[in-house]
Amino acid sequence: MRDTPAEHSEPLHVGGLVVVVCPVPGRRSVRVTVDRDARIVAAVPPDADRTKLEKLLRGRLPWLYEKAGARTEQAAKRPNRTFANGDGFHYLGRSHRLRIVAEAPRPVALTNGWFQLREDRRAAGTAAADLVAWYIERGQQRLPARVAHWAAILAAPPADLVVRPLGYRWGSCSHRDSDRGIVNIHWAVMQLPVPLVDYVIVHELSHLREPHHSPAFWRLVTRALPDYGTRRAAVDEWGASVWLPE
Repeated sequence: MRDTPAEHSEPLHVGGLVVVVCPVPGRRSVRVTVDRDARIVAAVPPDADRTKLEKLLRGRLPWLYEKAGARTEQAAKRPNRTFANGDGFHYLGRSHRLRIVAEAPRPVALTNGWFQLREDRRAAGTAAADLVAWYIERGQQRLPARVAHWAAILAAPPADLVVRPLGYRWGSCSHRDSDRGIVNIHWAVMQLPVPLVDYVIVHELSHLREPHHSPAFWRLVTRALPDYGTRRAAVDEWGASVWLPE
């Protein structure tokens, strides 16, 4: 008896781990990832055989245990912020201290090396949302030029940029139509150093040409960024230190 579509999306319990199963139209292979919150996700073809999927996952259990453990440890170290004077927030790799001000034209601003937060916004409990909005605005201002630059180098389709929350993913992409793509970048990427921002952009643009993490995909990334391995490892290290709202 074949599984129903609803059964295809039910989580799998393998070796004490919960694996979220996400059927993806058009996908031909299984991709297993461990998000920064230690959630394990298997992107699978819509008609994937769950028995075979479970067997595949059991074969990867040592890697899954190691990766999920590392992600859990990183999450425990994630910085908490109370939005008090002196709290540090990163912008393009540099840490800037927070200063609460009584009056300012905007809720959040980066001025003379300081993040300034208006007192009334802190009192109203909107400080986190205001800071996220600031990062999104900066990303929408600064990143389109980087996306266009790397798209030309990769011979990838022109892509529209969207900076938005993406949970525990740095980025994602999709095709708007046959001639144009969409690159989604997590606003938290704006906390990373510029070379790592470029890695995230190159990674997503490369997926517009090569949808899977195949050898062809990594060859494409390597041509654009020969040191991508170093950048990729650095992105993982930064993942534990970027600020995300509770």
